[in-house]
Amino acid sequence: MNDPKLTLKLESWFKANARPLPWRVDERDPYHALVSEFMLQQTQVSRVLEKFQPFIDRFPTIQSLADAHEDQVLAMWSGLGYYRRARMLHACAKAIVAEHQGIVPADVDQLIVLPGIGRYTAGAIASMVFHNSEPIVDGNVTRVLLRVHNKPAPQTDKQTVDWAWTRAEQLVSASRDPGVFNEAMMELGATCCTPKNIRCDQCPIRSHCQAHRSGTTESIPLPKPRAKQKPMFCASVIATRDQAILLEQRPATGMWASMFQTPTIERNDRLPTPNELAADLKFKPGSLKLIDRFTHITTHRVIEFMIYRSDHSDSSPDRSYESVDSLDQFAI
Repeated sequence: MNDPKLTLKLESWFKANARPLPWRVDERDPYHALVSEFMLQQTQVSRVLEKFQPFIDRFPTIQSLADAHEDQVLAMWSGLGYYRRARMLHACAKAIVAEHQGIVPADVDQLIVLPGIGRYTAGAIASMVFHNSEPIVDGNVTRVLLRVHNKPAPQTDKQTVDWAWTRAEQLVSASRDPGVFNEAMMELGATCCTPKNIRCDQCPIRSHCQAHRSGTTESIPLPKPRAKQKPMFCASVIATRDQAILLEQRPATGMWASMFQTPTIERNDRLPTPNELAADLKFKPGSLKLIDRFTHITTHRVIEFMIYRSDHSDSSPDRSYESVDSLDQFAI
């Protein structure tokens, strides 16, 4: 396979077809790149687009992010999910201020030891911002590589991941601009070489793709075994007073740590009865009215929700009524 020719085609295609994203500017801002890379972990670009600029407006510099209270950071992250990323980004900003005078390091070895930064994020920042010849591998890149080489394998297997990193390093070494090539690989996986509805007719390297030539594109990569999902049961109470809603803060450890919610009971065996819910959450017996129920499915859980309403609860040390207009200040 002619690596220089393949990488050149991808770089040329990206320069002509890249989606206009706010962190993609001619002169990359290292801080903006840091924030966008944390946000893009396990989150679709469309969702990140809604949150990126408000986050930057609220925390315009690494110093301002490092100086912020964690609750403020979580509030601005609200809606992106995987809140551990927000905590890690906050810790990363503090480390950069403390150890690098507030300047994002360019070297992979310095980046990778920062909180929340792994091999992929370190390579992304080093190559895209600082133009260093460093590989990156994520789900999109692995899928593209497996198809280009007609390699039927589950993309999350360790052997596959190790192979993908080796192959990505060979390709980025053959590229003219490592940052452009790396982004082109991700862009190709996100827009053409997608898991489904593959757009081979729009692919700039289809003449290099062995799976396209063999007609096996749809079957690569091999599917990974689905994780077993555990049941979970939640019952929540909406209590309002004037234009305010009753909130409580979750414990500092465990799932959704320190986030805010309406008063809620969680169980692993079954949903609580209304009387159990009222007693446990200290609402007036008989005051709860069922207003909704739904199922929320995550990778690891199937969560049954029941939502009640009540107008009979007082605030307490661990609860308070907060104005509906101020809810964007809380990590809900």
